[in-house]
Amino acid sequence: MDQPDDRRRDAERTRREILDVATREFADRGYDGARVDEIAERTRTTKRMIYYYFGGKRQLYVAALERAYARIREAEHGVNLDHLPPADAIRRLAEITFDHHEANPDFIRLVSIENIHRGEHIAQLESLSALNSPAIKVIEQILKRGWAEGLFREDVDAFDVHLAISAYCFFRIANRYTLTAIFERDPVDPARREHYRRLLGDMIVSHLLLEQH
Repeated sequence: MDQPDDRRRDAERTRREILDVATREFADRGYDGARVDEIAERTRTTKRMIYYYFGGKRQLYVAALERAYARIREAEHGVNLDHLPPADAIRRLAEITFDHHEANPDFIRLVSIENIHRGEHIAQLESLSALNSPAIKVIEQILKRGWAEGLFREDVDAFDVHLAISAYCFFRIANRYTLTAIFERDPVDPARREHYRRLLGDMIVSHLLLEQH
């Protein structure tokens, strides 16, 4: 006879599998184009079970968004930056974002789709501030250390730094195919990866260092 812990693990595994497939489906087809029937066909469950776990298509999409944002926050918090000098810490944070965005193109597509919907669904997340506030706080802590050591200019804002890092990382993946077609230069070319990764860090650190201004 199944034990409660076994049933809970099975439920968590099923829920995770549904979210994995749903994330790819929404990323590939958008919110309107995705079909719960197809998600059910690609999982070891049924449409009825999907509704049981999530309530409906909209709730499933919101859950996929929530997990996508939670994972980038987990990546940022999974590395201890406190032992690094401020300039190295902000560079490392930029690299984490760079690596995550490159490894998770579905995240990029989901965010693009949600912006097409003007943030209609993500605004429903009760955990929204919990997902995004930590990202700003991590940068604020690094900036404060840089200010205390007289390294960073003080007319900078943590949100602006976050925006600059995210914009570079996001644009590189989201616009890969148009950039390649127009300029015949693939921004995700593995041979140029370290160049682009280093360029991001150089730009952010250069912007922050007091001696550069």
